[in-house]
Amino acid sequence: MAFAYEGLDHVQLAAPEGCETDARAFFGERLGWAEIPKPEPLRARGGVWFQCGAHQVHIGVQRDFAPAKKAHPAFLVRNLGAFREHLRLRGIAVIDDDARAEEGIERLYVNDPFGNRIEFMERP
Repeated sequence: MAFAYEGLDHVQLAAPEGCETDARAFFGERLGWAEIPKPEPLRARGGVWFQCGAHQVHIGVQRDFAPAKKAHPAFLVRNLGAFREHLRLRGIAVIDDDARAEEGIERLYVNDPFGNRIEFMERP
């Protein structure tokens, strides 16, 4: 094969117009992700970008926005129990996954302020 996949660059989550303040409060302040500047030519489109570990998460404006209820990104977390407590202390509703015992993987879900599902997981 003449090419090779290098990995994931970023995940984009859609949000409604005017989402920036709520996105900064949730992803930046409550989750603790660092905001990264968008390139100048893309700033007029709205939205906001964040760094999560080695990956970027782009919150992009979608005019006919509908939240992703099933499709979702999944982020690996070290010490999911401590992360769960971090979320609860910040008023973020946590949905625990009952299937973790079957797979040996612990996971939980949250909804962002726009209704998008986000998974956080820890491998044994």
